[in-house]
Formats: sequence, structure tokens, C-alpha cells
Amino acid sequence: MRQRFNWQGGNRIELMVDGENFFPAMLKAIEQAESSLLLEFYLVISGKIMDRFSQALADAVRRGVSVRLIVDGFGGRHLSRADRQRLEAAGVQLVVYNPLQLSKLTRNFARDHRKLMLIDERLAFIGGTGLSDEYWLSERPGCPWHEIMCRIEGPVVADLISLYNRLWLRCTARQLPPPSPQPERGQALMRVTTVQGLYQQDIKVAFLNHVNGANDRVWLATAYFMPSFSIRSALRRAARRGVDVRMLVAGPYTDQFWVYHASKRYYRRLLNAGVRIYEYQPRFLHAKVGLVDDWVSLGSCNLDHWNLRWNLEANVEVIEPEMTEQVERLMLADLEQCAEMTADEWSKRPWHRKLKELIWALISQLVLKIK
Repeated sequence: MRQRFNWQGGNRIELMVDGENFFPAMLKAIEQAESSLLLEFYLVISGKIMDRFSQALADAVRRGVSVRLIVDGFGGRHLSRADRQRLEAAGVQLVVYNPLQLSKLTRNFARDHRKLMLIDERLAFIGGTGLSDEYWLSERPGCPWHEIMCRIEGPVVADLISLYNRLWLRCTARQLPPPSPQPERGQALMRVTTVQGLYQQDIKVAFLNHVNGANDRVWLATAYFMPSFSIRSALRRAARRGVDVRMLVAGPYTDQFWVYHASKRYYRRLLNAGVRIYEYQPRFLHAKVGLVDDWVSLGSCNLDHWNLRWNLEANVEVIEPEMTEQVERLMLADLEQCAEMTADEWSKRPWHRKLKELIWALISQLVLKIK
């Protein structure tokens, strides 16, 4: 059954940029939890960050807090057996979404890519982070990954809890109690949007509707620039009618090098239509945020072919002047650390780059035909 949510007023939202800022806030929220903690993450890897979260979750259980954690079967494959056992021994209710099995064949591609943490039915964190060192403490090239999370209070928190509860029921066949309505905490108008593979693509539909109606700007930051045909067409049409269309995409640092090369096949037509493309240089750009006029959408969804074909995704849409200004400042600051691709320069790139891009583009097309 499709799960859709209405716009909710009276919310408070805070934009948090990079792990050095959002991880301490998330850990503090866990320490202050009194009754319940609901966590859902795609990328979960044993390391320093996971050690901190494991300890904080275990401490919460000892205080009498009910702690539930959903980890994706693929994204959590590097969560060690010892760490899993430590969590379960501490009393954390750990569930693995769609464990990998050869007998499932292509069903193994269906993944839970959402990133949620819900505290005491009153506070939520949503964005693009995982529980891994890459987002803060790793010293590998391209780290820490450039990422955003949001801290949310208000009526929309109940919708995020309902989203979590539905997946918990699907994974365990156990019904959690419905969330309590939350009082107004701020001025932000917000709505939860989701993707459930091809079955439900509300995030994509909302983005397309806003791009098609854009008057001033369409700015999109995404880690994996593999947009669908409908999104590419909408971006080109917006640029041709004079809208300021800018794409901020991952540059030389990425965890999926084939996507970096395959995505280049889309540059020429976008650039020729007037779309401006910027590649982020200092480290891996992993943030996912769209700014269309004064409308903001952020969360877990990259709006790429693979996300929209196979994944569970969750975003929040926001209409609030302060949030719009925060996202605008963030993206302008990021643009200063980008290399802009121009149509003239793009046409002059060497043949060996074109060949590499062609090969990976053909491979990506074959992969995307998997059903």
C-alpha cells in the first residue's frame, strides 16, 4: 500500500552540515532519550563512529529506553558480527532489511537507502549520512564526505514515525503503537515524501512538478548524477526558458568511480541547453538537496536511475524563508569549491576520456535494464 503524507505546518528545522556537526548532536539526542529510539540507516560500518553509537544505544537501553535499529542488508554488510552481537546483547532490537541471499536473484537489488533517527516521538534527524567513519573521522582521500542532516521538531515527526513503523511491521510482522500528535514548534511548512522503487516515486514527481513550474532557479546537489530522462528533459526546458539551473555533482572523489565516468554522457545536451554543471573538488560530495525557487527538498534520494528503480528513500520538503536562505548559503559556498564544466571545454576533452565515458555509459545502461 502506498504511504503518502500531507503538508504539516508548525515545524522547526535546523540544517546541519558535515559529520563534525551532526554526529555530536545525534549522540547528544540519544543520551537525552527517555522512552524510545528508532534508527534506520543504509550504510553502517564498524569503526569509531559505530563504536560511539553502539555505546550510546547500549547506555540508553540500560536507562530503560526502547531501542530499535533497522540496517540494510547490503549497506550494513561491513557491520561486524561482533558489533551486531554487542548491540543485541545490550538489548538493542536489531533488524536487517532484505538480507542478501543468492536465491533471491534480482530481489537482492531492493535496498533500504533511508537515513532516519527518531527520539521519544518528539525529535527527528533525516538526511544522507550513514553510521561510518567516512562522514567524520576517516583520513582516507576524499574524506570526510560532505554531507547534510536536519534536526526536526513538530507535527511532521509523527509522519516520519509512521514511515518507520510501516517498515518495522514489514520486516518483523510486529505492529508498533501509532505515534502521538506533536505540538507546533516553529514556522516551517513541511511534508514527508518517499520512494518505494517503481511502486511509488513521490520524491521524483514532486521535484519534476517544481522544476516544470520554476520561475527563478533550480539548484540540485547530488552524489550520483544519473538522472532519468524525464528529469533531464525538465532541467533542459527550465534552462531554455531562462531559469538559473545549476547542478552540483561529485568531482574526482567518489565511492562509485563508474558512476563518475558514466554520468558524463549526460553533460553535453544539458550544457548546450544552458544548464550549469559544477564538480565538487575538495572531497566526496555526498549531500542530496534540491532548491527550486523557495522550495527545498532534502534527505536520502539522489534522484538517479538506481535509487528510483530499487530503493526505499525518504525526503522532507520544506517551505520556510530561513531554511531557504540556509540552503542557498550552503550551495553558494560549495560552488566556490567546484570546477565549472563549460560546453566549449567539454567539447575539447581528450579522446581517451570520451572512450572511458562511453564504455562506462554502455555498461551502466546494461545494468539499469536489470529487472
